Amino acid sequence: MSIRRLPSHLVDRIAAGEVVERPASALKELIENALDAGASTVAVRLSAGGLDLVEVTDDGCGMHPDDMRLALERHATSKLPDERIEEVTSFGFRGEALPSIASVARFTLESRPRALTGSGQAGRDGWRIEVDHGVRVGEGPAALPPGTRVRVEGLFDKVPARRKFLRSPRAEYAACLDIVRRLAMARPDVHFSLEHDGRRALGVQPAALQARVAALLDPALDRHGLGIDLDRNGLRLGGVVSLPTFNRGAADQQFLFVNARPVKDRLLVGALRAAYRDLLARDRHPIAALFLELPTEEVDINVHPAKTEVRFRDPAAVRGLIVGGLRSALDEAGHRSVAREQVAAPVNWQREPLAPTSPAGWPSVESLFAAVPGRRAGYAHQDRFAGVRESAAIYAPPSAKAEPATMPVGSFPLGVARGQVAGTYIVAEADDGLVIVDQHAAHERLVLERIRRAAGNGGVSRQALLLPEVVELEETDCDRLEEAASELGQYGLEVERFGPTSMLVRATPAPLGHPDLRELLADLASEIAELGGPMALKERLDLIAATFACHHSVRAGRILSVAEMNALLREMEVTPYSGQCNHGRPTWVKLAHADIEKLFGRR
Repeated sequence: MSIRRLPSHLVDRIAAGEVVERPASALKELIENALDAGASTVAVRLSAGGLDLVEVTDDGCGMHPDDMRLALERHATSKLPDERIEEVTSFGFRGEALPSIASVARFTLESRPRALTGSGQAGRDGWRIEVDHGVRVGEGPAALPPGTRVRVEGLFDKVPARRKFLRSPRAEYAACLDIVRRLAMARPDVHFSLEHDGRRALGVQPAALQARVAALLDPALDRHGLGIDLDRNGLRLGGVVSLPTFNRGAADQQFLFVNARPVKDRLLVGALRAAYRDLLARDRHPIAALFLELPTEEVDINVHPAKTEVRFRDPAAVRGLIVGGLRSALDEAGHRSVAREQVAAPVNWQREPLAPTSPAGWPSVESLFAAVPGRRAGYAHQDRFAGVRESAAIYAPPSAKAEPATMPVGSFPLGVARGQVAGTYIVAEADDGLVIVDQHAAHERLVLERIRRAAGNGGVSRQALLLPEVVELEETDCDRLEEAASELGQYGLEVERFGPTSMLVRATPAPLGHPDLRELLADLASEIAELGGPMALKERLDLIAATFACHHSVRAGRILSVAEMNALLREMEVTPYSGQCNHGRPTWVKLAHADIEKLFGRR
């Protein structure tokens, strides 16, 4: 079989198969070129989802006619000034993008530089080059402001084998819209607009990052989002994530960026999921836009033709930064919940003194907490937990000196308890509205946080085996478990090597009961091999702790005293993540005074 050199038009079509999969792929390349040209405004026009027309206009630096001709040749680029391909900082440098697109469509390139010097062209006129499926059909002067305009019409019209695999115009439009959103998030300082079939579908002005993300995804994210800004060992993480109670049923609003490039990386997605692991139900997903910045030598951006995947030199550091940073931000959010945000401004009501709910009234928070075994007076952040055994206990009945029930409600964010409805919901009066708390969901979160704090302080309690058990495994699995023995011991699992293919188990985590040890050790070894750490045991303990908290919390239907209700509210105010239960549902809602007045026709 003889070897022959392929003709240039066929080479361009093969390259187009890598660069141009669908209209969204071509749109991505064109917008990235506009941003790399220094554009402050990018306008996109589509027809039939991009199947009939993709047009991108920018006000960047523009090109001279000679540069325009060179840009339509393969492997020509202005984004790689030297041979250090790993240090490229632009959105891309694929020199075959424009000729590849031009080889499978009717392509028009128009450009006008801001200053024409030494180009052989008089004045400040623009220039136009037209290409029809790889064949240059004409060029000449063009009237346009400084910048560049690219039109791609009839994509794959003469390549029916590719055209028939494109999806419907609606599906292709959705893919194009996703591309514009991602790039608009990457550059919040640039004005973006998108017009589809004559209808303006998107328009965003330059804004701060959180405002830009909210404008592109959901305006409520500006109120229900948490700003992220972390810097650790040369790695920087910024962006916006949603409160756990502000979630979606699909992971379609999670946008990840590495050095301003939109990516779809499994490591980053997994880290985001791990940060919300015990704050959301399995079928719910947070909204997020995360921007990771790191030195170019710490990341390889050339592992995928479209640069949608990357490879990190130190993936553990990246994962740790994301998980730790997000958990810290969620921790600082405390008892915040979507329900906390008010629709209307609060109204000042004239309150009359209320009669005590009992002859003795209700005790202070300090004295009530002191009545609980193991808890010191006060409710400072560091004193929230008193041990695993306390996790199953409900607040003790009041036994200290009482305070009047007319205590100012403005002293507490979640207000003062006024009663209980259906033995399930606590009704409290706050300074700016009425708070309703699901007592079971709220206490479930409090109990889980106590268990986790106890595990972090003294380690998980362990159950020693009367007779140590020998587990037979593969030699490589035994090697991994032996290396991780000290870490496993922190979670209550004591193992030691007992021969080339055996492990000796002396104790197991008490919350796990009586697990199948061979299955447990095999899963741990597999996790260590894949993730570099015994993640299975941590997740299993989290699941056990959540189940334990659910079954040992205040149940719906339990009648509580006013003192018990207030104690629950006070601990919620100082406990992280108390705005949602272990399944991601809100633990409390608030009705603003203005909302209540609307219900009664007062405004």
